[in-house]
Amino acid sequence: MSLTCFAPFLFLSFILGCAARPFYPLPSKMSNQNRQPMQTSRPYNIAHRGSNGEIPEETAPAYMRAIEEGADFIETDILSSKDGVLICFHDVILDLTTDVANHKEFANRKRTYNVQGFNITGFFTVDFTLKELKKLRVKQRYNFRDEQYNGKFSIITFEEFISIALDAPRVVGIYPEIKNPVLINQHVKWPNGKRFEDKFVETLRKYGYKGSYMSKDWLEKPIFIQSFAPTSLVYISNLTNSPKIFLIDDVTMPTQDTNQSYWEITSDPYLDYIKEYVVGIGPWKDTVVPVKNNYLQPPTDLVARAHARDLQVHPYTYRNENMFLHLDFHQDPYVEYDYWLNKIGVDGLFTDFTESLHNFQEWTSPLSQKDSDSASKLVDKIALLISSYRKG
Repeated sequence: MSLTCFAPFLFLSFILGCAARPFYPLPSKMSNQNRQPMQTSRPYNIAHRGSNGEIPEETAPAYMRAIEEGADFIETDILSSKDGVLICFHDVILDLTTDVANHKEFANRKRTYNVQGFNITGFFTVDFTLKELKKLRVKQRYNFRDEQYNGKFSIITFEEFISIALDAPRVVGIYPEIKNPVLINQHVKWPNGKRFEDKFVETLRKYGYKGSYMSKDWLEKPIFIQSFAPTSLVYISNLTNSPKIFLIDDVTMPTQDTNQSYWEITSDPYLDYIKEYVVGIGPWKDTVVPVKNNYLQPPTDLVARAHARDLQVHPYTYRNENMFLHLDFHQDPYVEYDYWLNKIGVDGLFTDFTESLHNFQEWTSPLSQKDSDSASKLVDKIALLISSYRKG
């Protein structure tokens, strides 16, 4: 697939992403009939917080770049503002990835709340209105990544995120997480006793997201709903039949809402229970294949046991930098992709570098003969260059 067709889309992202006001008319007004469908024949390329290896996470340009680079799904974390507007943001505090500390008008907003059993101090999203959050600018989480876009883009709402997917030049799925629902429901109150999960599903309904996995409705607007909180997933099962993914944390972390251990939630009885509500699990990759001294250990049987129950497995998170690549992969992210896709046999990957995963899959499992021919031509060109170099 040529990426040049997405150039206007990406250009639009940088113009609109800088705007302080919501940059899309909501609901989406653009016409995208007869779009190329999303591929379902190979493991899913899930753009983790957008293409955040290049552009600050969970911003409009990060998601648009990920779409340009070939993502099947764009992934986001859903939190809430003080006034009950759902936003796309990963941390419950604003400190690490925004310029909130530079805003003297918010200096008195710092709080300490209990989050999953830990006292956390910072500027919490739930203490800011949407208007106030829009004043902030997002920055790159890691200082070893490109920081040229720091301070240029604003926090976006869940609805703005959905519009990015719906306005894409091809069908792109969304992969939103119900993030820290216990904290959100403690600090944000909606009318008529509604809770975070209700508002979340209401937003999806507004934009037509519905249907079980691989149904006609799902293929038109693909979605996976994810959460580390099993009670949230069970609760929304009565509200929507959209497919759900149960996220699984490190072996040291209990579930945030039910205080269950890793070993309990990955046991056979629990997998038998949760499969009635979800279509898959999303484990941290180092729990699937343990690591010791930065070397891989023998894989666990979690993938096999999940597959035996017709559960998909979408591990997280794949990153190209050497510090994130275990020594077995020889500083080569393509070797890591090959290991997880072809040896472990997972059904999707959360990656910070959408294009590298897309390129690997296009080279190794192209979607069409045209793509296969393009890949073969590319290999021929590389071979010719190597041959010329050796002759020289």
